Amino acid sequence: MTNYPSLCMMIDGERVAGGERRTHAVINPATGEKLGELPLAGPADLDRALEAAARGFAMWRDAPAAQRAGVLQGAARLLLERQEEIARIATMEQGKPLAESRLEVMMDVNLFNFYAGECQRLYGRTLVRPEGTRSTVVHEPVGVVAAFAPWNFPIGNPGRKLGGPIAAGCSVILKGAEETPASTLAVLQCLYDAGLPHDVAQAVFGVPDEVSRHLLSSPVVRKLSFTGSTVVGKHLMRLAADNMLRTTMELGGHGPVLVFDDTDLERTLDTVVPHKFRNCGQVCVSPTRFIVEDSLFERFRDGFVERAKQVRVGNGLEDGTQMGPMANARRPEAMDRMIGDAVERGATLHCGGHRIGNQGYFYAPSVLSDVPLEAEIMNEEPFGPVALINRFPDEAAMIAEANRLQYGLAAYAWTQDAARQKRLARRLEAGMVGINTVMLGGGDSPFGGAKWSGHGSEDGLEGVLACMITKAVHEA
Repeated sequence: MTNYPSLCMMIDGERVAGGERRTHAVINPATGEKLGELPLAGPADLDRALEAAARGFAMWRDAPAAQRAGVLQGAARLLLERQEEIARIATMEQGKPLAESRLEVMMDVNLFNFYAGECQRLYGRTLVRPEGTRSTVVHEPVGVVAAFAPWNFPIGNPGRKLGGPIAAGCSVILKGAEETPASTLAVLQCLYDAGLPHDVAQAVFGVPDEVSRHLLSSPVVRKLSFTGSTVVGKHLMRLAADNMLRTTMELGGHGPVLVFDDTDLERTLDTVVPHKFRNCGQVCVSPTRFIVEDSLFERFRDGFVERAKQVRVGNGLEDGTQMGPMANARRPEAMDRMIGDAVERGATLHCGGHRIGNQGYFYAPSVLSDVPLEAEIMNEEPFGPVALINRFPDEAAMIAEANRLQYGLAAYAWTQDAARQKRLARRLEAGMVGINTVMLGGGDSPFGGAKWSGHGSEDGLEGVLACMITKAVHEA
């Protein structure tokens, strides 16, 4: 593919290339063609990154707020200038339509600009004490952050992992996704070009378990930030426990969508169907389990299927594409297994359930209804282009189903009843709730989950404070 950059790691300001290192082939998921060879870190590379990050923290923790803000604002400007270039790289690596990649660049622009403002607003407070004494509460950067970003948002996830620590005064070692390395490097390069000292942020790639064990066992690292599956998140938390690391864990979801019979059906369908198939369903907050009031069930199901069949699937670089391929060869295999299991258990497959073509990793938009609760797909995150539509008799049963699983990242509800909206906002067990909307994110809004979907938040003020410790100072 043309216009795909050469790959490297960024350690202590140096572009570290292959040499004698192991490499990973980066594949275009739309064509199956190799884009490049990515060098993988060995122990010496990781030790060098740790040394640089330690130096970077010692300096950056004392950097004035205006300096930190200036770097983030400058990076936001550069992201805007390079939007088309970065978006095309992300689409080549990950497969999503180019329009979605462009929006992902804007996600980082908005987040960096918001965090630039937060640099000036990291206030402490003075407590009421008797005359002659003084007690204050201050926030200080936690230290070196080891951050692990997945492939599904190849621009947005690195932005989140870098922006919060940099705003707080921390240094970062970012392990980007091996499937989408050039996007990670492009975001980091914008920060460097905006004036970020090179030892403040490092980017490494490697065998995930090797990298995580090496970094998290080091006394240099004081915080772990991870986005990914619940299974891997639990494993990393066990590693982090040995050094009592602070953790921010944004883990898997299984987004319930409660649809009541008083909703505007056409508007609801026109909103949720595109959102379900956004990024081929490879979104942690993707609406997945559609919990529909019985009286509306058949009309909702039929309208959903009709729209799903019209989704245009193709190469994300081509005009008119609404859904690209899945990101790697593992994902279509998982879809075949989970959909097959559901059908064997009695679910009805209305459309999809199969791969498209013999090139790349394309999978047809899929809709299942009347899915037994014991089916694997009703209990494990499918992370793919499949919607599950079941009927329920009333609000109590619908809430019970929404809260049945241990996942609690995002939940959605569609109803015009104002009192019901308030009840749902209280009773749905999720870190984020959308009522008559699928828009959950924003630079100023905390992004995180509950239960097995993790803890802590990225974005918003909370995303900066997650990289800081709270210190109480008492003076007499």
